Amino acid sequence: MSRALSRLTVGATLLAALLVAPVRADDGLSAKIDAVLTGPDYKHSRWGVLVVDNENSRTVYEHNPDQLFAPASVTKLYTCAAALCALGADYRFETPIYRRGELTDGHLHGDLILVGQGDLTLGGRADSSGKLLFKDHDHIYANWLNTRSELVDADPLAGLNDLARQVKKAGVHQVDGDVLIDDRLFAKARGSGSGPDVVTPILVNDNVIDVLITPASKAGDPATAAFHPETNYAQIDLQVETVGEGKPMKIEAERVGPRSFAVRGQIPAGAKPAVRICPVEDPAGFARTLFIESLRRAGVSVKASVQQTPTADLPNKDSYKDLKRVALLKSPPLSEMLKVTLKVSHNLYASTLPLLIAAKDGKSTLAEGLHLERRQLADLGVDVEAMSLESGAGGGNGDRVTPRTTVQLLQGMAKRPDWAVYKGALPVLGVDGTLEDAVAADSPARGKVMGKTGTYGDSDLLNGRLLLRAKSLAGVMTTAKGRGLTFAVFVNDVPLPQDGDPVREGKVIGRLCEIIYQNCP
Repeated sequence: MSRALSRLTVGATLLAALLVAPVRADDGLSAKIDAVLTGPDYKHSRWGVLVVDNENSRTVYEHNPDQLFAPASVTKLYTCAAALCALGADYRFETPIYRRGELTDGHLHGDLILVGQGDLTLGGRADSSGKLLFKDHDHIYANWLNTRSELVDADPLAGLNDLARQVKKAGVHQVDGDVLIDDRLFAKARGSGSGPDVVTPILVNDNVIDVLITPASKAGDPATAAFHPETNYAQIDLQVETVGEGKPMKIEAERVGPRSFAVRGQIPAGAKPAVRICPVEDPAGFARTLFIESLRRAGVSVKASVQQTPTADLPNKDSYKDLKRVALLKSPPLSEMLKVTLKVSHNLYASTLPLLIAAKDGKSTLAEGLHLERRQLADLGVDVEAMSLESGAGGGNGDRVTPRTTVQLLQGMAKRPDWAVYKGALPVLGVDGTLEDAVAADSPARGKVMGKTGTYGDSDLLNGRLLLRAKSLAGVMTTAKGRGLTFAVFVNDVPLPQDGDPVREGKVIGRLCEIIYQNCP
């Protein structure tokens, strides 16, 4: 090689390096971020950050961008992206009811069969327009993370009641056989993360019974409770005492039998009603009981008992084409379900999505669903060899991603026509979902950041504290100067103080968003 050519090659190399090198802002953006990442609370911890300019893909800031981190619920960004690509934003689940046997004079001499097809809400959570409702503090976390959980203003039995009315309209007035639930769409699995975790293709009210506990008017009297949905499926033994105003709320819900729960504790007088949940272990049995009760309310007599185990066998899957369909429920579009999944970080929905991806392709296992997800992610431009996933919701031991793969995912989704659906499903900083209280109401960055949070912790029994295994946030923002950015922030292995603020790191990442928003040139 000639000396001139060598100089040209070196010059080209230096130019290329300059084009991809991180931009270190003159106004101290990097120094301000570094000051947070190197703070005394994180001397045992590890941060990963990547911030990229949307206009030219240049790096604004980076710190360990290619190291693997436990992502916690940022995993849901990958899961929902793959589901959106595989199924489509307008995809609707259809739940049919078939009759097996002769129908004479309104009497069905045979069985009704509800076939679970993966509808995540089965008519629940919806308002009158079909939009799915959510609360910033969702009921699925009521037993684990906070005492602020609320119920949405929707009938959890709306779908089953609709199906029951359709059955009656189809001429079925009495069922002499059984009522069956076909939950064979995919193999049963366990989800990851807090909340109900039995993953099946049949979900009613997130497969939980809500207990809404209201204090009495004076201390010493027992609290009362309402159950949603009201059902004979389970026995719930409530013993919660009303204590004086200002005293702490302590209420635990515990399973004491296959269909039995005990709710114990105390609630201060004057407090808002508290929500606790009783997750069921047999979603098909739960749905069967609820559907029988819906049929009876609709005027359809059912001889089968809600307490007994069905004695009739399910038909072969291929034989449904020979049976008479008597009812059909269509779900809201998938876009609505992804909105709930991402806004409230719904672990059960996210755990179900890879199995629904598998089922669409004729597969049935989580491993098959995640392998299909791999193809979707690769098509989006994600370096799938640089990451690892074993769950749809996050929290799996094999869940590891990098800041760079996460930014790649968001950049790939931003090129798709359904980007607005995906972006619109993200929590908004200081406004809603899991980012509702990450910054103060007067934060300059409020409403300017849209991203998915992640939180995962383990107990440090040795020291009587929580080890925050992962806290994360990834998404997009528009800075004070109108610059569009894509970012990913992870921190792993933070020992929390024994009596410290359990949401401290969420607010720290909120502060990082404010720093980037205000100081990015």
